[in-house]
Formats: sequence, structure tokens, C-alpha cells
Amino acid sequence: MFLSICAFSLMDVIVKWSVDYPIGQVLFFRGFFGIIFYFFVIPKDRIHNFYKTQRPGLHFLRCISGLIALVAIFIALRKLPLATVVSISFAAPIFTTIFSIFLLSEKVGIFRWLAVIVGFVGILIITEPGISQMNVYYIFPIIFCLGLSYVAITIRQLSSTEPVWLISFYFSLSITLLSFLTIPQGWVMPSLNHFALLSLVGIFGGVANLWLSQSYKYSEVSLVTPLKYLALVFAIIFGYFIWEEIPTIKTLIGAFLVIISTLIIFRREIYKKKIITSKTIND
Repeated sequence: MFLSICAFSLMDVIVKWSVDYPIGQVLFFRGFFGIIFYFFVIPKDRIHNFYKTQRPGLHFLRCISGLIALVAIFIALRKLPLATVVSISFAAPIFTTIFSIFLLSEKVGIFRWLAVIVGFVGILIITEPGISQMNVYYIFPIIFCLGLSYVAITIRQLSSTEPVWLISFYFSLSITLLSFLTIPQGWVMPSLNHFALLSLVGIFGGVANLWLSQSYKYSEVSLVTPLKYLALVFAIIFGYFIWEEIPTIKTLIGAFLVIISTLIIFRREIYKKKIITSKTIND
């Protein structure tokens, strides 16, 4: 999980730095070099038919929701302070909880509903909804949370039959295909140094996704989940030293409420799984 957070944080920094390049061009580097990375992790016995899947429709929905989330976070990173974007992005589990009620027919108790309310209060504190021009950009990290929440639901469904690398491969492929549609809008020829940096967007994004999946697969969720909040520390450090961004008090207070909210949600999910497991063993 720690390595995953480091990779995601570095990817965010490069995306924020790449403001002189069209978003579609940055998406190409994220998708294409992500694809190249996944070819190194495909099992040898699947090389000849690695692309086969039992659930193409669900892959399509995962890719569409993922693309919406990715484009939204790229825009947010360019228009808002790094720490603000990261703080709001922590709210994704809140929306996942809501979606799980309608899409997975899960029952949500009073503690998780209270956590959802606390999380929304945190988002309101950070974004300060209003009519100012700058507030318009706060909608993008929220769109990211919505998209990522549906991604979490679809991955939960896909992972029962599909390997992690295949899920990630199709997503990177969809990013690359989308980026080609932006070519008519104009791309900028990068220098050799910039080409290397942009390529790291795909490499960091690819390895971060795999490391994140592996951390949840082999470690206790209660142990690895709190590590994700190191991303806020990295965002504050990078934002200050690179762009001289200093997070406001309201951002830190809102981030604290969002973090508390998501921790409660994770703890209740772990508790619920333990109850279900114990009942299954006893039965």
C-alpha cells in the first residue's frame, strides 16, 4: 500500500506539472505506457489469449466510469491546489457506500449513515459551495469520487472471475483509445526530458493500481487502509515545495472529517465481514 500511495502521488505531481500539454495527450501517456507495463505481468499461459473475458459488458461499464473519474481528476489537479484535490478524493468510499445500497442491495446501518453525513460535511467545508468562478472547479474531484465509487463496485463484481491485470489492462486500453479522439484538438511535441516525465504517468499509474490490488489481497484491510492518508502528507509537501501551495485551515478541517468518515466506513465493513464469517463457520 505504501508503494502504491507513493506511485499515485508522483503521478499526480506529474499530471499537475503537465499543464502545458493537452489533457488528451497526457491521457495517451497514462494509457499507452500502462498497457506496456501490463504485458510484463501477464502469466505465460495466458499470452496467447490474455484478452479473453467472460464479462465484456461489465468491463465496458468499469472503463467508462473510470475514464470519467480520470478526466475529472486530471482537470482538478490542474485547477486546484494539490492538497485540496487529494482531500476531496478521500470521499470516494462515502459514495461507494451509497452506490452499494442501490447496486449491490447491501444494508447500511446507522454508523455508516452517520459516517456518510460526516463525510459530506467535510466536503462542504473544503469546497464552500457558492457562485464564485473558482468554486466551479471543485465539482471535478467530486465527479472523480462518483466515478471511482462505481469503479470500486464494478471491480468488486469483476474480481470474482477476472484477474486484476486483465481489469487494469482493459482500462489502460480504453484510456489510450479515448486519447486518440483528442488528436484533432492539437498535441504538443514534447522534448526528450518531458517525454520521459510524461511516460512516468503511465508507469506510475500502472504499478500503483497493481500494488493497491495486491495490498488488499494479501494484507488486512484495517492495516493497509490508513496508509492511504499518507497521500495528503505527500500532497502538502509537494504542493508547498513545487507550487508554494499552503493548505487552508478549512481544507485541513474538511480533510480530517472526510478521513474520519471513511475510517468509520472501513471499520464497519470489516466488522460486518467478521460477523458473516463467524456465522458461516458456526453454521
